[in-house]
Amino acid sequence: MAHIRSNVHPNTIRQLFFLALLIFMGLLIAKELYFLLAAFLGAVTLYVILLYPMKWLTIKHNWPSWLAALVLMISSLIIMVMPLVYLGSIAVDKIGPLIVNPQLLTDAFNQIHNFLLTNYGIEVFKSENIDKITEHVIPFTQRTLGGTMSALGNVMMMYLVLYFLLVQTREVESWLKSAVPLKARNVKKVLAEVRNLVYSNALGIPIVAIVQGIIAMVGYSIFGVKEFVLMGILTAISSVVPIVGTMLVYIPLAIYQFSTMGTFYGAGVGLWGFIVIGSVDNIARFVVQKKLANVHPLVTLLGVFLGISLFGFLGIIFGPLLLSIFFLLIRIYADEFGKVDAENPDVVKNSELE
Repeated sequence: MAHIRSNVHPNTIRQLFFLALLIFMGLLIAKELYFLLAAFLGAVTLYVILLYPMKWLTIKHNWPSWLAALVLMISSLIIMVMPLVYLGSIAVDKIGPLIVNPQLLTDAFNQIHNFLLTNYGIEVFKSENIDKITEHVIPFTQRTLGGTMSALGNVMMMYLVLYFLLVQTREVESWLKSAVPLKARNVKKVLAEVRNLVYSNALGIPIVAIVQGIIAMVGYSIFGVKEFVLMGILTAISSVVPIVGTMLVYIPLAIYQFSTMGTFYGAGVGLWGFIVIGSVDNIARFVVQKKLANVHPLVTLLGVFLGISLFGFLGIIFGPLLLSIFFLLIRIYADEFGKVDAENPDVVKNSELE
């Protein structure tokens, strides 16, 4: 026992103690500032998107950094944030009655169920399953809207953080290069991939969703859907779900139109969704993913559920981003510590010691 203690260098003990202190303080700070996580992620996301315009204004056109930052922040607020806030407010107004009176949702499912059972002998929903669907949908919606309201409250903090990130861009980049405990090539790889992931998630997902939502609203309004704006928003949101995507909305909606308004309106919604919305989805995704990072569909799906649980409506963007960065860090860790370091040939893999 004494021999083992003699081999532990005092510096190692101090380092472990210091590391434990850092972890404890980091966890304490993270716990108390967790409510600002969405604001911080939003600031970092906008920072990555606005970084090149910021450099273009300050370096090429010699704008003062504070002026360039303010102009870009106001532009992003008008172009990116305000539309999301507006759509979110519409969704809150429209979905609010369903939360207050869940029976409305249950009645809609019952109507679809009775129509299919009476006309085609298809029993899709049993009464107990309808109740279960309602029980799961309402809490999920409440979490989404609740997270959305808290996210709206963090917009001011998000822009405060964004201002300092933009004004001190050089200091931020220098700090990242010096503070991140990775090889120089991996630091560059992380920054490049994070930039691509931010573009893909923060720009790619909303672009595809907005295009599909607008196209869906047009078709729904043509074929007599009363709440065509709400259904268009839900179609846009469902577009982030891989494989099934917008079918989650337009197929039940088509059946509902069949049962309430007749064959023409139901067939119209179904064909519009299958042909028009589906084609727009394929074309938009192909164009966007060709320009941006190609995120695996499963990462997107799991990231959406993760993000909504953490951040509400805005988690549709932040969730896949967090999950993508997590897997990126796993790859970087494997590159840093899972292979023989060419610069230190004395380092041996664990498998070689076995």
